[in-house]
Amino acid sequence: MAENRQQRKSPGSGDRSSSHFSLWSMGTTASAAPQPVYVASPLDNVHANGMAQSSMSPVHMVNIHNNKAKSIITNKVAPVVITYNCRQEFQIHDTVLKANYKVGRISDSLPEHYLVKGEYFMVQDVSSKADVLNTTSSYGAPNFRQVKGAYPLYGMGQPTLNGFKQVLQRLQTQGQQEIIFFCIREEPVVFLCKDDDFVPYTPRRKENLHENLQGLQGEETVESLELSIRNELHDFAKLSKNILYVYNDIEFFKDEPQKMSILCEEDIHVTEEVYKRPMFTMQGYRYFRLPLPVEGAPLEEDFDAFVNILRESPSLCLGHSASRVPPTLVFSCQVGVGRTNLAMILGTLVMKRLKGDSQLPPQSAEAGTSEPRPLFQVIQSLIKKLPNGQQLMEEVDHAIALCSEMHNIKEAIYENASKLEGIGEDYQTQGSTTKEYFLNRTKQSLERYFYLIVFNAYLHEQYPLAFVSNFSQWMCCHAWLYRLLARMDVSELSAPAELLTKGARVLVADEYLAPDVLSTIKEMKVANFRRVPKMPVYGVAQPTSEAIGAVLAHLTDEKRKHNHVLWINVHEELALEGNGQIFIPREPSCLDQPIPVPTSDPQLLQKLESSLKEEILRAQKWLEVTLEQEKQMKMFKSCLTIQEIFNQHKSSHQGLVYKRIPLPDCSSPREEDFDKLHEAIRNALAEDPHTAFVFNCANGKSRSTTAMVVAVLTLWHLKGFPECTDDEIVSVPDAKYTKGEFEVVMRVVRLLPDGHKRKKEVDLALDSISETMTPMHYHLREMIISIYRQIKPEKTEKECKQQLLRSLQFLERYIYLILFNTYLHLEKKDSWHRSFSVWMEQVAARAGVYDILNQLCFSEFEDPRVMTLARLRYRWQQQDIQSLPFRGEFI
Repeated sequence: MAENRQQRKSPGSGDRSSSHFSLWSMGTTASAAPQPVYVASPLDNVHANGMAQSSMSPVHMVNIHNNKAKSIITNKVAPVVITYNCRQEFQIHDTVLKANYKVGRISDSLPEHYLVKGEYFMVQDVSSKADVLNTTSSYGAPNFRQVKGAYPLYGMGQPTLNGFKQVLQRLQTQGQQEIIFFCIREEPVVFLCKDDDFVPYTPRRKENLHENLQGLQGEETVESLELSIRNELHDFAKLSKNILYVYNDIEFFKDEPQKMSILCEEDIHVTEEVYKRPMFTMQGYRYFRLPLPVEGAPLEEDFDAFVNILRESPSLCLGHSASRVPPTLVFSCQVGVGRTNLAMILGTLVMKRLKGDSQLPPQSAEAGTSEPRPLFQVIQSLIKKLPNGQQLMEEVDHAIALCSEMHNIKEAIYENASKLEGIGEDYQTQGSTTKEYFLNRTKQSLERYFYLIVFNAYLHEQYPLAFVSNFSQWMCCHAWLYRLLARMDVSELSAPAELLTKGARVLVADEYLAPDVLSTIKEMKVANFRRVPKMPVYGVAQPTSEAIGAVLAHLTDEKRKHNHVLWINVHEELALEGNGQIFIPREPSCLDQPIPVPTSDPQLLQKLESSLKEEILRAQKWLEVTLEQEKQMKMFKSCLTIQEIFNQHKSSHQGLVYKRIPLPDCSSPREEDFDKLHEAIRNALAEDPHTAFVFNCANGKSRSTTAMVVAVLTLWHLKGFPECTDDEIVSVPDAKYTKGEFEVVMRVVRLLPDGHKRKKEVDLALDSISETMTPMHYHLREMIISIYRQIKPEKTEKECKQQLLRSLQFLERYIYLILFNTYLHLEKKDSWHRSFSVWMEQVAARAGVYDILNQLCFSEFEDPRVMTLARLRYRWQQQDIQSLPFRGEFI
């Protein structure tokens, strides 16, 4: 629909052209003399499709660019406007312009108007209530403050344009010569002209007008997104008689929406224009945009961006003159609390290194709370492994205390954990989202504290070296840090045994979880009993006491004559034998999902299983169990832990050795898991070269197979490898994927000495353990691609993400087996004196193995840059997409 509207051109701004608004100059200059003109109604005699009615006069007086408009010549496309002296011709395509934009309203009582990006409303960024420190009038910005102590570090909320100028003037009058300003917002902000100032506004969702948008920009930068939003707002104003609709009062909506006059694009500023222009008038001023997340720790690339700023700032380098005054660092987010507080702590840690300030003040009110809090388990593990870990943590605690005027990051962890643990068990029907919310908040705040300690360790090492490695590279060289993060929530260790007897959890029988696809129960009393051809390596599902006896009798009979048997249980869940059956605790809402126990300590697992056993026997009540596809109530007359079952058999089988080495359900074993398996197998062979090895998991498939491959490779290294034949020519489409020749795998292979041969040996071990035509239908290489191909458009996003995670986990497992085989070859000359964990850290990490694992994806089909699961940080933390209900305490 064509609309004629008054427009203002700012001097030197030029004419804006787009696919909707075309301009052809018909002369060398255009008349700029303002002239009084007649104004016609923009909607008179115009249909909804923008075509003029037949009764419309061919010539109308209009107002265009304050020039005398001679005429409008209508046609079937759009009005053609010829201005005074025929100097300019405009063809206005308002119908096309409107077609690209959507309209909406917040409620039925409020007017309809255009929406940013088709769905967002523009809301005033900061309300006066947010200025807790009441500094807007005096300093120019809400919550303006300086770090306690002598450091030239400041934090504040979002100012207006004039407010920001006031902040800079105040800092200059205080003698600050060099000022580095950081905008740490990740959401788009635009500034609209209002009363001789420019006021910040942000797009918000109708469902939650109080929260900013995160991740809206996708692959484009937040700066380009702001420019895109400005263009839309300018178009909206053109389509609405130079009026833009915004909201200031989102509590009561009094006098809303507000009408703001927008005459040209210069009436709308983006963040860069507000913060960068002072560089032309202030010699010592610099500006950076450093987007930080609202919750959780910054990404590695966020730390990298901060480090790059340090690298490029001579006054922040250790080599600068000691007499030189350090620069003033100013950080700003929306309200000046969460993200600003985090950035101020980072700045404080930098200043500590710059000044060589490692001395901590005596414990005082400034240094933290009067009563020290117990440390979370993940933090204890962190400072124990980091060199000078205790000092690193205390420096961070001191920095947090110095920056705690508005917010204390460390206290937030305990507050969230307390709220989480205070929510009752009725959450299953009432407050599941509340409990999940506080669980996420606790993990995010703990992760933020964890990363601060880690970043401080990085500064201690890399600051004197002028940051030869960026933070991302450093983290990949210390991948064990990601392993720690994966066990941040260890609440399952404190889950009460009463969950079973109170019905919050149920027992599931092994026949439901482990179908006997190999039909071995009749003969061996256990599901999926199998042997590696010509090798004393066996795999089974979780056995009962009767099944253990049958397997031991089989291995020690006159035909096999194995005097020593090493039985390794790689099941990471708790399990019990009740009434002669194996039962595993599960959540009623997700019976098929394992409940992994976050520990590799077999004694702790035994203790937890004993607690379950004692609770079941103490309660002496009928418990709900799941057998195959039906539910029953059972009274347990007998109950034994897995350790107790094996202890009973040791009396009749003196050569039996039982070990518990829990492995993750689908992902690769951890580096220390390989060490434990390798050590146990070598020790057994040292005692008796004819030892038989039995591995069991829940169903005898995935984890058992992985452990069996480790055993086979170890035996081959000690007793000799079979001959590796050349690959057969396969005509099956995409056969290279079933052969494991993914691009990321081949990157690793090319990196390793004799990599192709090392891969071929692993393939031979996999083929010998899992023949493709067996009823079990499990072969690691084939599982990788077959699961990935189950990602289909008709599935839900959650299902697709689950399939992607599973396929990546199996892919990573395959790569780790190749790495482990390479380790066995290279370290054999020293009798594997150096463990696989140490080798990965000292050799493989330096060669870039973890860098590849940090970009793990099917690059044949997708871009790793858009995949969060490609990163170690997320993939190792997320064992399953489906989150289990929180139990126990956040230790």
